[in-house]
Amino acid sequence: AGLEPVAPRRTGPDDALTVERLRVVRGGRVVLGGVDLTIESGSVTALMGRNGAGKSTLLGAVAAQLPIAGGTVRIGGRRLDPRALKAHDRVSVVGLVPQQPELLLYTDTVADECRSADRDFEVPAGTTAGLLDAIAGPIDPGQHPRDLSEGQRLELALAVILAGGPEVLLLDEPTRGLDYGAKRRLAAVLTRLVEAGTTIALATHDVEMVAECADRVVILADGEIVADGPVREVLAASPAFAPQVTKVLLPQAWLTVADVAAALGRSA
Repeated sequence: AGLEPVAPRRTGPDDALTVERLRVVRGGRVVLGGVDLTIESGSVTALMGRNGAGKSTLLGAVAAQLPIAGGTVRIGGRRLDPRALKAHDRVSVVGLVPQQPELLLYTDTVADECRSADRDFEVPAGTTAGLLDAIAGPIDPGQHPRDLSEGQRLELALAVILAGGPEVLLLDEPTRGLDYGAKRRLAAVLTRLVEAGTTIALATHDVEMVAECADRVVILADGEIVADGPVREVLAASPAFAPQVTKVLLPQAWLTVADVAAALGRSA
């Protein structure tokens, strides 16, 4: 089955995420200190940084799930006002899969979860189940979501969010707890979503996933952006965030085994 966006997509330079002077204050502490960020349409941007750097807060603020102390968020040139949007309307603009995907899952079976998403987003019956099949392959529809593997729960939550047809998809630590096979499936899904026109931002510590999937890396520290650029340039220049391949083969700016194989093929 194809992994096609549910909602009609807009194209052009306005189909992007723009954050201007975004401030978030929690418990009297400035967590984001006036962040400016623009993400191009149809790209994958990785947000990296140590724990507490502000990655998850940035995603939560963009998704209108955290209060903003100042600044603006725009999707496709529109200002996102969380108070003016119902939850299912908000997901059609920007959808967030949190670190704990089970927070999005409320029913007793996979099938009920899919049917509930179809109703919530007012899409044809079977839409979410079709997305899940395209993402994960066969999953027993009678299983309870809590009995699924970490990877399957993520895939189910992702299918639920995609049923809303978000223009921008946000993923918070999506590879946490996943085995190698689940990571490979996720990487393939992200590639297909971008090809279908979705803009993606993910917060992650998984440098190998970033090297394989991302176009751009934004590194945060103490609520501010400290590095921003093409994935190859930023990872090669940042030892703390470089993939193992890069660390071993410096000064070559190779990120993946595929990069090395391609380079060796050219030199043969």
